[in-house]
Amino acid sequence: MEPQEPIRIALERNVKVISARPSVGQGTAVTRVTLRPGLACEVEDGPWKFAVGMTEKYGGVNNGPNPGVYGRAALGSCLAIGYSMWAARMGVPIRSLSIEVQAVYDVRGELGVSDDIRPGYERMHYIVSVETEAPDAAVHAWLEKAERHSSWLDDIRNPVPVSRELRLTRPEGR
Repeated sequence: MEPQEPIRIALERNVKVISARPSVGQGTAVTRVTLRPGLACEVEDGPWKFAVGMTEKYGGVNNGPNPGVYGRAALGSCLAIGYSMWAARMGVPIRSLSIEVQAVYDVRGELGVSDDIRPGYERMHYIVSVETEAPDAAVHAWLEKAERHSSWLDDIRNPVPVSRELRLTRPEGR
């Protein structure tokens, strides 16, 4: 694993700055998604560009992982990075860490086969595998602290207000 000291120093510096000037840590993240043929999407966020798509089974062209893959990856990677950051801050040595995110689903809800079945996941579960020489009590305290401050875990556990704005245009000559 990477050295924890540079992570701890950077995070403590950020905490000090944000504590003194909270507005420095506030903003709006913007991701742009453009639909392409074949149930494919091009995603742009700052310097990052990547593809999202659906498989042939859904009528897509399989040009990239589907949205569920990215959602599970967002949760798993947020947890892993958060665990690493809090391990550095709390002095918990970690030799290795991995997260497995499992999501139970029933596509009948998504496909409109049954209105009694939700279109999203029925439930999610994650497995944390960690190698450390830290005592059990320290490991549990570290994981609980990291999870309490995990943004994606919070977004999934607690509904985030979502609103829609429509910008409708019509083809020329209509």
